[in-house]
Amino acid sequence: MALSGLQIFKLLPKTNCKDCGYPTCMAFALQLAAAKTQPDACPHLSPSVLATLADAAMPAVRRVEIGPADDPTVLGEETVLYRHERRFVHPTALAFMIDDSVSEERFEGLLEAFANQRFERVGQTLRPRLVAIGSSDVGRLTSRVKTATERTGAGVVIVSDDPHALLKAGEVIPGCRPLLCGANPTTFARVAEIAEYLKAPFVLRGRDLQELWELGQRAVDAGSQNVMLEPVVATAGDALAAHVFARRAAVRDKVKALGFPTIAYACRLTDDPLLQTVLASALIAKYAAIVVIDTVDPAHTLPLLALTQGLYTDPQKPMMVDAGVYALGEPGPSSPVLITTNFSLTYYTVLGEVENSKVPAWLLVMDVEGQSVLTAWAAGKFVADAIALFVKKSGIEEKVAHRRLVIPGYVAGIQSELETELVDWEVVVGVREASDIPRYLRALTAGQ
Repeated sequence: MALSGLQIFKLLPKTNCKDCGYPTCMAFALQLAAAKTQPDACPHLSPSVLATLADAAMPAVRRVEIGPADDPTVLGEETVLYRHERRFVHPTALAFMIDDSVSEERFEGLLEAFANQRFERVGQTLRPRLVAIGSSDVGRLTSRVKTATERTGAGVVIVSDDPHALLKAGEVIPGCRPLLCGANPTTFARVAEIAEYLKAPFVLRGRDLQELWELGQRAVDAGSQNVMLEPVVATAGDALAAHVFARRAAVRDKVKALGFPTIAYACRLTDDPLLQTVLASALIAKYAAIVVIDTVDPAHTLPLLALTQGLYTDPQKPMMVDAGVYALGEPGPSSPVLITTNFSLTYYTVLGEVENSKVPAWLLVMDVEGQSVLTAWAAGKFVADAIALFVKKSGIEEKVAHRRLVIPGYVAGIQSELETELVDWEVVVGVREASDIPRYLRALTAGQ
């Protein structure tokens, strides 16, 4: 159970010795309550107090790492049910399924398509993180696992009910930490032994929540930490219910046997790619740490990756870019000057449309704490006096020979006030929608 700063402080020696790196015991207690330090930073705690604080500091959902050490896929460490309570920690990993229905010729093409899936969105690179390889043939499974690892560099989920097959496939990629999927009540001991030998995480597969809990309890009792849960279900409704129940039990009820990340196979619940994408989106939103699909069509993967990106940003820390003057294309002294806010989505949207216009331009990006244009205007941050001060200090006057500033159409109401603040500048109201920027810029510069 999570402890407050005051509850933690009562357990500390209260000597303010600073050996923990903080000026007072209270400061250390507050940092520990906020999960910004670890209990063992204090060298003066008794074993019993250290155990109490370590138990309280442990996240409700344990951490699991898959893949090579230089580029691991990190899952778990979640502490809340809803992102506004704090934030979600490690994004859901999208995995692509390759099973016996895939021919060898198509297998090669799918690996290439997977490796080439890279999408730039608001300054971040989005991509599927894992390849899931399943086969009833040990030789084929082993060969494909090795090839997939070499060709993609991604983490691998090895899918087989046969512990021997998991062992053989895992041995051909030493040090790559594949996810072994999975262990049932009969094979638990053997798979756990193989996972320890390979230094790899493994999956517990339960036919219902009771069986999943029993397997989780066996893992807890055995001291197994690198574990994931797979509710084996027949319908989409059952899948959602199982993943929600597991997270609630772990976070709200502190059920350690269910305090592991979960994996969901959307591709096993429907053959329709569109319905599969819809189901995958629901599973991403409702706590699955890995969602497995069987399509690499960007029309399906990109929306899922964008959804994950949005859900796993910190709601209290908007994505933002650095304020300043940005040269888009190769602008010169006569190039247009536009202004916007430093909200990442706004910036990259404007950037893309200016580049589409093929018109070199100067873009002033103003620091409004990562808010969009209208939000910043409503908050009193993107207003005439603040904009004028920013323009004067930005250095743009040294880069251009003209004095014409284009403001977003959504804040047309500040035009006259801004002209009063910027007496040497002509303030022009631009377009409201970013998609209209190319047409607007081409028309603006046509007469120059």
